Amino acid sequence: IGFVATMDQITFSEAEYQNKKRKTRREIFLERMEKLIPWKQLEKKIARYYPKGQNGRPPYPLSAMLRVHCMQLFYNLSDPAMEDALYEIESMRRFAGLRLSERLPDETTILNFRHFLESHGLGKVLFKEVNKHLEKNGLILREGSIVDATIISAPSSTKNSTGKRDPEMHQTRKGNQWYFGMKMHIGVDDTLGLIHSVETTPANVSDIAVTGKLLHGSERRVFGDAGYMGVMKRPEHQHREDTEWFIARRPGQRRTLDAYRQEAEKAKASVRAKVEHPFRYIKQVFGYSKVRYRGLAKNNSRLHLLAAFSNLMMGEKYLLA
Repeated sequence: IGFVATMDQITFSEAEYQNKKRKTRREIFLERMEKLIPWKQLEKKIARYYPKGQNGRPPYPLSAMLRVHCMQLFYNLSDPAMEDALYEIESMRRFAGLRLSERLPDETTILNFRHFLESHGLGKVLFKEVNKHLEKNGLILREGSIVDATIISAPSSTKNSTGKRDPEMHQTRKGNQWYFGMKMHIGVDDTLGLIHSVETTPANVSDIAVTGKLLHGSERRVFGDAGYMGVMKRPEHQHREDTEWFIARRPGQRRTLDAYRQEAEKAKASVRAKVEHPFRYIKQVFGYSKVRYRGLAKNNSRLHLLAAFSNLMMGEKYLLA
């Protein structure tokens, strides 16, 4: 009798949810991502590696676990916090296709799915699949690229189980301030500002050293800030004879320029501004201004997916049109 009463109570609470008069910001955001993300294409890329569960308890449906993982990234939640959210928040259960009256993934299951994606390098695979989806809709253009990097901080404290800082993270100086962590380097198209390339390094690796990995090879023009000065002279770019390089001058040099060249610098800066939009989504919308994991590989996998979500949100008005 107690079991039947519990089932009736849950059914009633779900009915109450359907009849409520106002949508929360979370519900609106999840509906938005439901429409934007090409779920079937992404599931197809994962399905070949996903365990079939012949022995023991059957695995959760791939579609449910992928959606749980995406929500964990949307809201920058730990594994235990994601498990709690599934028990507490009806809109998140509905997004994942789960019910409170059924079995819900626990924090270990959520952790194992994340490790599964990392072990097969699927973060990068899904990022490329999202970009294919965007290209089919005519959104990623190939004529010009903007390159830039941002520092993502890591804990510098040694008050942890090992008594050491993360050996894969390093410190670097920007201006007069020191930072400890990693760098996310991106290449974006210079028309819509969508990310086409992602690389991650320790924070002490110079921006210019990674440029070759951020260019797809078909660019007619490349934009970068003053940190990329001299990039066209590096051996890996000697074959790019048809590429125009629009690299910003250092502030001290700009003050000595005539009015014409000052305007040229402003024009370069207006194009380069597009590269800040993806960083805003990753750091402010998805809250990833600090690393969540030790080591570069796990953070690299997560950043590829956040780059994919950022591209979808930036291209939203074109996709829905």
